[in-house]
Amino acid sequence: MPYSDSTLKVFTCNANPDLAREIVEHIGIPLGDAEVLRFSDGEIRVKLNESVRGADVFVIQSTSSPVNEHLMELLIMVDALKRASAKSINVVIPYYGYARQDRKARARDPITAKLVANLIETAGAHRMISMDLHATQIQGFFDIPVDHLLGVPILADFFAKKNLKDIVVVSPDHGGVTRARKMAERLGAPIAIIDKRRPEPNVAEIMNIVGNVDGKVAILIDDIIDTAGTIALAANALKEAGAKEVYASCTHPVLSGPAIERIQNSQIKELVVTNTIPLSTEKKNDKIKTLSVAPLIGEAIVRVHEELSVSKLFD
Repeated sequence: MPYSDSTLKVFTCNANPDLAREIVEHIGIPLGDAEVLRFSDGEIRVKLNESVRGADVFVIQSTSSPVNEHLMELLIMVDALKRASAKSINVVIPYYGYARQDRKARARDPITAKLVANLIETAGAHRMISMDLHATQIQGFFDIPVDHLLGVPILADFFAKKNLKDIVVVSPDHGGVTRARKMAERLGAPIAIIDKRRPEPNVAEIMNIVGNVDGKVAILIDDIIDTAGTIALAANALKEAGAKEVYASCTHPVLSGPAIERIQNSQIKELVVTNTIPLSTEKKNDKIKTLSVAPLIGEAIVRVHEELSVSKLFD
C-alpha cells in the first residue's frame, strides 16, 4: 500500500543503500533523490535533487567500516538538509560506530561515542534512531530524542520458528546477560553465561561456563561480532561442556580481520545476523544467515512521523 503523506521523506548515504531501499518499500514511498559523491581530492559532495522544505526527513546511514567516511557523509547530508529548510532531520543509524568507546577505561582515554553524538547534534539532527547500541547509556549522550530499537525480537522469532528442543540461551560475557535473558524469555529457555577474562583488546580467553549446557542446543547471543574471537572460543567451550549443537546470533555483523575464517573453523552450526551492516561478497558464507531489520525500522519511521509510540513495537 503506498503511503500517501508527501511530508515524509527518506534519504540514504552510501553505507547501506540496499537496506534503505527495503525500508522505503516497506513504508510504501519512493527513496529520496540525493547523491553522495566525491570530488577528485576525496572530499564528500552531497546533491539533493528534490525539495525537502517543510518535510520530516529520515537519513539512513550505518557508521560501519569505513566508519570515518560514513560518518562524514552523514554529517554533510544533515547539513545539506538543514540548509534546505527540512522541518525535522532524523538520523537513522542502524549500527552506531565508535559505540565501544563509551567510557574512560584507562587514564587519558577519549569518550568517542560522546564526541560522535556531539557532532551529529551540531550538524543539525533533531532525532536519532539506532539499533542495539553497544552501551545503552549512549542514549544519554544526546540532548535530542533517541529511539533505541532492539534486535532480540527478530532473532528470537527466527529461532522460535526452527522448533529446536532443549534450548539454552548463552551470553558470551557478563555484560550481555540482560540481552540473553530477553531472548530466553521469548524462547521459554534457561540461560547460561560464559565467564571470560580478556587479557588485551580483541583477545578473549574462555574461563568457565555458569549454567547447564550438557545435552542442550546452545544459542549464543551478542550485539556485535567483530573479529569473532570471543564467539568462536565460546562455541568451542560449549561443545566441550557437552552442548549438542551451537548456534550464534548478533545484531551487528562487523566481521573484521580473521572473523570469517574463525567462524568457518569453529563449532558454530549457523550464525544468524541482521542487515544493519551489509555483508560484502567475501563475507557471505553458508554458515551465515541474514535477517532484515527493514520492517522494524520502517515501522519506527512511520510511528515517529505520525507521533505515535515507538516502544509499542516491543510490547
